[in-house]
Amino acid sequence: MIDLSTNPFNLNDEQIQKVTKICNDMTLDEKIGQIFCPIGNVQDEKEIDEFIQKYKPGAMMYRPLPSKEIKRIHHRLQSQSKIPLLLAANLESGGNGICLDGTYFARQMSVAATNQEKFAYDLGMIAGKEAHAVGCNWSFAPIVDIDYNFLNPITNIRTYGSNQETIIKFADCQIEALKENHILPCIKHFPGDGVDMRDQHLLSSVNDLTVNKWNNSYGKIYQHFINNGIGSIMVGHILLPHYIKEINPECNEEDYMPASLSKEILTVLLRNKLGFNGLVVTDATAMIGFNVAMSRSKALPLCIERGCDMILFNKNIDEDYMFIKNGLKEGLLSQKRLDEAVLRIIGTKMANGLFDHSEVEESEKIVGCIEHQSLAKECAKQAITLVKEQKGVLPLTSDKYKKIRIYNLTDQDNGGFKEEGTQLSLTNLLQKEGFNVYEFDTKRLDFQEVFEGGIKDIKEKCDLVIYVANYDTASNQTTRRVEWIKLMAANAPWFMQDVPTIFVSLANPYHLFDVPMIKTYINCYTNNDQTLQVLVDKLLGKEKFVGKSPVDVYCGRWDTKR
Repeated sequence: MIDLSTNPFNLNDEQIQKVTKICNDMTLDEKIGQIFCPIGNVQDEKEIDEFIQKYKPGAMMYRPLPSKEIKRIHHRLQSQSKIPLLLAANLESGGNGICLDGTYFARQMSVAATNQEKFAYDLGMIAGKEAHAVGCNWSFAPIVDIDYNFLNPITNIRTYGSNQETIIKFADCQIEALKENHILPCIKHFPGDGVDMRDQHLLSSVNDLTVNKWNNSYGKIYQHFINNGIGSIMVGHILLPHYIKEINPECNEEDYMPASLSKEILTVLLRNKLGFNGLVVTDATAMIGFNVAMSRSKALPLCIERGCDMILFNKNIDEDYMFIKNGLKEGLLSQKRLDEAVLRIIGTKMANGLFDHSEVEESEKIVGCIEHQSLAKECAKQAITLVKEQKGVLPLTSDKYKKIRIYNLTDQDNGGFKEEGTQLSLTNLLQKEGFNVYEFDTKRLDFQEVFEGGIKDIKEKCDLVIYVANYDTASNQTTRRVEWIKLMAANAPWFMQDVPTIFVSLANPYHLFDVPMIKTYINCYTNNDQTLQVLVDKLLGKEKFVGKSPVDVYCGRWDTKR
């Protein structure tokens, strides 16, 4: 039984009566609509009106758009909805999670590297203010995963690192600031990503911690936030086999389900053991990790029956709605569980003021403002970490290094829903400081250099080499490691013993795994403009390196430390 008078709802008698009446007066179609959070793909006002009238969704989520555009869309959605919508965004690193012109403040790992909780609050404040200014009210952040496995391609810099106390302290500050700015936080990804080296976008990944180890890590994290009244939790398509076996020893391994479809994990562990009374939303059900567990026609109704309250995203939306209706008819989903899910959704909306019609500030004054950009630069100053330094290489001076060659290492293709990164280039910034800088052209290789060039040749071309790796964490990819040119590894640092070489990672902090031989190595954690500007100041000795790594950048190996 759901108690709306306690955490995380804390509704009074009058509010509970209103919620109960709203739920009782809803038609079956309206109830089915409430449990869906479709991906926003309509922008024209007529199409928006038709979409709301037909599907009556309980929530929606748009990918980032210009602030004026997303504000217009959000306003139209709410004006056409009988029941206010939860309007979600991935506010993981700032207002850029909903606005293309929003502030890209910092990745969570960058914030952790400052070792100052203030910046976690700033992250939540900036994300919350900018999102609220355009009508957003639900944040799929903070991420409270533990970055156990350095090979995981999707957690990485999106986390606060591998120390659970840091995760709790910093996420607390981020949550506080989001709430102060009228945004409902949703922590993710229960029961915990970051153990497996694989991505649940591509398969049902596995958290294979023992029951005892899980209780003392992810369990402590989630218990803390539940006790503190977190209002919503996102459940991943992540298997927790040791806990399933503990709860249901008769269950065969081939029948183990990812958390989003597991009664053992959703109802027994999350609801009963941890005592979570709030809203549970699935991670995106378009992910392969959800769809390969069982037929989608069964998975959608069963994820609600087994403990989820809301379905994130859709495939064919008409088909998905029909799967819920058929599930009710076939007994896969009970009317009782549907009603409970709807009650939680409406209760969550009431508890977070969605039924109160308040004006928001003009987004032009908030989104991407100078104050927020300045705070992003301050965070970068405290975060950038000098991991290894070869004596005599830093600081850079134009007298010491007349010619600098830069190797830009980045993705060979687009996709993966990465953050929009820096629009600046290290090459241009160093040139403005008086250096003679040129970039290694991977599209037009000098075959004489590749096949026959020696130390003398490379020394004639440059006095210093800087590698700039920009492998941002991304979905739908199996790895985020350094990718060398296949022809003779033509851009790899074979010359590093003879030519001073610096390796800078703008994102992934674990590249020493692939370049353990590098003696001067820097982690930036966030690939925004402010970070690149601050990086140059630090390379030139104008700013000290003060960041502290929140993860084992040496990847548990001895050779990376040399």
